[in-house]
Amino acid sequence: MTKKVAIVGAGIVGATAAYQLSKKGIEVTVFDAGMGQATKAAAGIICPWLSQRRNKDWYQLVSHGAAYYPQLMDQLREDGVSELPYEQVGAYIFKHTAKQLAKVEEMAVERRVDAPMIGEVRALTPEDVARVIPGWSNPDGALYCSGGGRVDGELLVSLLLEQAEKNGARVVREKVTLEAVDEEVRVRLGEEVQVFDAVVLSSGAWVKELIEPLGYYVDVRPQKGQLIELTLETTEDTSKWPVCMLHGEIDILPFPDGKILVGATHENTQGFDLVPDEELLNGMYEEACASLPSLKNAKRSGVRVGTRAYTSDFLPFFGEVPNTTNAFVASGLGSSGLTSGVWIGECLARMAAGEEVGFSVEKYTPQNYVRKV
Repeated sequence: MTKKVAIVGAGIVGATAAYQLSKKGIEVTVFDAGMGQATKAAAGIICPWLSQRRNKDWYQLVSHGAAYYPQLMDQLREDGVSELPYEQVGAYIFKHTAKQLAKVEEMAVERRVDAPMIGEVRALTPEDVARVIPGWSNPDGALYCSGGGRVDGELLVSLLLEQAEKNGARVVREKVTLEAVDEEVRVRLGEEVQVFDAVVLSSGAWVKELIEPLGYYVDVRPQKGQLIELTLETTEDTSKWPVCMLHGEIDILPFPDGKILVGATHENTQGFDLVPDEELLNGMYEEACASLPSLKNAKRSGVRVGTRAYTSDFLPFFGEVPNTTNAFVASGLGSSGLTSGVWIGECLARMAAGEEVGFSVEKYTPQNYVRKV
């Protein structure tokens, strides 16, 4: 008998899980209400090795995610997808002083022993950067990492769901709620209650409102993120420009055909608000223009606003929902969700299929964040 799996939430985690489960011949139903997805407002830099966050468990997760991207792209290529949303274009990380740059370079070289995907690492002057990105005027030096990449998260999610549907998955664009019968979690859509062998809860910051009615406390809170889409009229091949991680929170992500993303904000007090904040957007834009003045002539083609989820200790969690026999959950990915989310989705797919995960998941157990009350 074919195994039936429900996935509630079709961001990067849910879409990856749906894709991988559909490839295993499992009957997959994806439910997504389409509200405020974090993936849509994620800048999309895949370069975790240069982060100075000290949490080793977080680093292990994001480095696995970065290493998983080429494998995922190979799978999509085999499925006949020609325009892939991820590319290793290299990354520049900017620091104000030579001492700060040297510290990051030392860390990158050290980490490359266990993560050869980091590739070439070298310090650059502002003039070196300007030779690659014409008109660059940021006075800071940069560290170049050839293994850094960029991903269009919105396109990736769309492609994963499209391929999952080709494999027989159903995508239902409706809001659902959960019910529990003994320790089995079921999905309610309108008046209909549906039973599944496994239920994967991957609705980001909305996991809290999904699970709490079943009698749980959930350590997840929302964080608003906004980014700007620009179109730069240029004869330069922007598809080959590295991603730029400026000092502070602003990143500049060049894509083909002059498309540039600038972002993203990290707003912890705005709850689930999805209204663009022009003051913050203009501040980001001005900061980006200070580094690349040609952006002053770019056309603003769009704004993306989404809601990230984060936990009290800023570590993601995923695995079995405590006191249930068939439910799995992931949340708290924060602002590195596009990096860790593909790997978490892969792990959840293995769990829901009843397979060995092949990764040490104990440190990310939901028991630390989801508990019965």
